[in-house]
Amino acid sequence: MTGSQGPGFSRRALLGAGAGVGATFLTATGSGTALATGGRSAGAASAPRRAYAYLAAAMDAYPDHGPVRLVQSYTDQAGLFSTAFTYDNALVILAHLASRTEEGLSRAVALGDALVYAQAHDPGHDDGRLRQAYNVGPYTFYDGSPQPDGFVRADGTANVGTQFGFTGTAVGDMAWAGIALGALARRTGERRFLTGAVRIGEWIERVGRTDEPLGGYKFGVDGADQRLPFTSTEHNTDLIALFGQLARLTGDGVWRERSARAEAFVLKMWEPSGGFFYTGTNDGVTVNKSPVPEDTQTWTHLALSSPAHARSLDWAASALAVLDTADRRNSTVPAGQSYEGVTFSSAGLTANEDAPIADGQPKPDRHGVWFEGTAHLALALRTRHAPGDATRAQRLIASVERAQDLLGGGQTVGGRALPERSGVVSASSPLDTGFGFGYYPYRHAGATAWYLLAAARANPLRN
Repeated sequence: MTGSQGPGFSRRALLGAGAGVGATFLTATGSGTALATGGRSAGAASAPRRAYAYLAAAMDAYPDHGPVRLVQSYTDQAGLFSTAFTYDNALVILAHLASRTEEGLSRAVALGDALVYAQAHDPGHDDGRLRQAYNVGPYTFYDGSPQPDGFVRADGTANVGTQFGFTGTAVGDMAWAGIALGALARRTGERRFLTGAVRIGEWIERVGRTDEPLGGYKFGVDGADQRLPFTSTEHNTDLIALFGQLARLTGDGVWRERSARAEAFVLKMWEPSGGFFYTGTNDGVTVNKSPVPEDTQTWTHLALSSPAHARSLDWAASALAVLDTADRRNSTVPAGQSYEGVTFSSAGLTANEDAPIADGQPKPDRHGVWFEGTAHLALALRTRHAPGDATRAQRLIASVERAQDLLGGGQTVGGRALPERSGVVSASSPLDTGFGFGYYPYRHAGATAWYLLAAARANPLRN
């Protein structure tokens, strides 16, 4: 950041009504456990099948709580109980559609129907919004208070994730949900999915549009429905895709204008001397200079496919490159294993390794691999087709597949054991994002879905 500004908000930041709501975020410590594979990969050919098995298990973890359901985002060991992030579920829909199977389509439709249900049964609003996250199964919170419901509460409302403060609405989360619903509308021809996507787009236009000097669309609202002042490059990148998709699906040219508005903001974040995109702005006037995240480099390429800005992939692949090994300080990688990829942002490379990432959390490993971002980069390289891109992408995918084989053993969802070697952990070791939160070695629906998209060469931002 410039001046005395603090770290800007990310799509993944908490959007609760009060401060301090994230104190217990991801409370478990420790690393994934190497499984009995003799250190060998279980086989690349079966890796996508096992990833889909994990997503199915995370979707079906609470069979006694009704057919309308979402995917639990992290394994139980992460300490977030049955939290289902809207963003993760949008990715899972897109990954299931990329499978081109009847089961994949059936699961994608069921998840899309759950998002549409949440729109229509929000406990406090009837304006098309979705919340940052929902509960999908019962648990007892850390303070002893019970949460007895599944995704649909006894009164029929969607079970918003109030315990952790995941009650706000971010433009980026909404955009991804809209992209997923739009993809379902195109695949199935079902009007309800297009209606849901349009409602999302209209909410973003009403709440997010700004006439500040840098333009674009603002961050969203917190749990008290107060608008947040930040404008994110990542969010506006998502909107290029969402609004462009709505223009094609509806034939209404207003969406093209809105997509162009989001694109204009994104292009203002380009740093030509370094060949990368900045994270956004806190006030609509001043561009934030630090930290620089990975996803603003890869998602911009996936959304724009712009030769003039394709250097952002080279910047991410070099400036954010990490190699996590057991001998690294604070690494939790088992002996004899190593993982390559990228970290979340430039701040992760300079994180204070002497202090916990947050209260109650472990100390960070500067070389921890963010597997979701590693999959972003692999997919973007596969779409660019520059010399060496295919080889580099395959090496990154192999690293993610090795993590699925060997990290996160013994973890559960809804108290149920997972299929063997299924699901990708979010990080090889605890890593500090630089945006006020961390990632840890817990199997994660979002990281798994991005791996599947990369493996299938399915670009969700240009569909």
